[in-house]
Amino acid sequence: MPLPERVRFAGDEAELAGHLFLPDSAGGAGPVSAVVVAGTWTSVKEQMADRYAEELARRGYAALSFDFTGYGESEGRPRDCESPELKVRDMRAAADFLTGHPAVGDGQLGALGVCAGAMYASAYAAADPRVRSLALVAPWLHDRRICEENYGGPEGVEAKKAAAAEARRRYEETGEVAYVPVVSGSDPDAAMPFDIDFYLNPERGGIPQWPNRFAVMAWTGWLDFDAVALAPKVTAPVLLVHSEDAAIPDGARRFHEALAGPKEFLWTEGVQFDFYDQAPQVGFAADAAAEHFARTL
Repeated sequence: MPLPERVRFAGDEAELAGHLFLPDSAGGAGPVSAVVVAGTWTSVKEQMADRYAEELARRGYAALSFDFTGYGESEGRPRDCESPELKVRDMRAAADFLTGHPAVGDGQLGALGVCAGAMYASAYAAADPRVRSLALVAPWLHDRRICEENYGGPEGVEAKKAAAAEARRRYEETGEVAYVPVVSGSDPDAAMPFDIDFYLNPERGGIPQWPNRFAVMAWTGWLDFDAVALAPKVTAPVLLVHSEDAAIPDGARRFHEALAGPKEFLWTEGVQFDFYDQAPQVGFAADAAAEHFARTL
């Protein structure tokens, strides 16, 4: 069983904390391929990124999970403030660290993103030619149309952006961050206004490292991030693993159609949160990703 090594490395704005999982073969027959793993929006590494990094290490890869700037054990302020652009830069910093590890082979870098981590991994892969392969698990890939469909139409989107602007003004004037819950079935202002077992169950993702809070000023960056438009810029081979019962499969289909390079789409069963920590979904996705990386790295 691969055991994680606690690591720290420099990001653009703060020191980042991660878990490096190495396969049992590391340091033996020669250098191994490496994968940077990104979890869902608002998440910490222990919720799902660790799980996929460990599964990849079991299958022979060096895999790095980490906390993005302002999350978990990583430094940076404001805390728990979702910034797609900063998270993309964090992925580059993680790749810099990982590719410099002596166990990793030169030019053998892949990226794996779960849920919204797929947006960040895709944006990073589009910008860094070192990424030779990309795997997206239950990918949340949105554009303006999908945001409007999920956040109350044009009026709902603009209302969230107005709230974000006010929260940003307040932060810049006072240093105070306005938060709402990430998940809550009783708070209509929550980022996800539902009672979601994965996030609320301490046996799953409701862990002490995750404070269940969303910085209101982050809405603008999230809603304006167009992942579907990134697809033509991604030239590395891409694997998508998804389910019709998971989140926004239409966005994944449109992203897949627009990809510029080699691509494969695997459909399976399960709701979105099954892909975070449940069998058989995690095993299926990890097997598929490992096979994809074996072909393309």
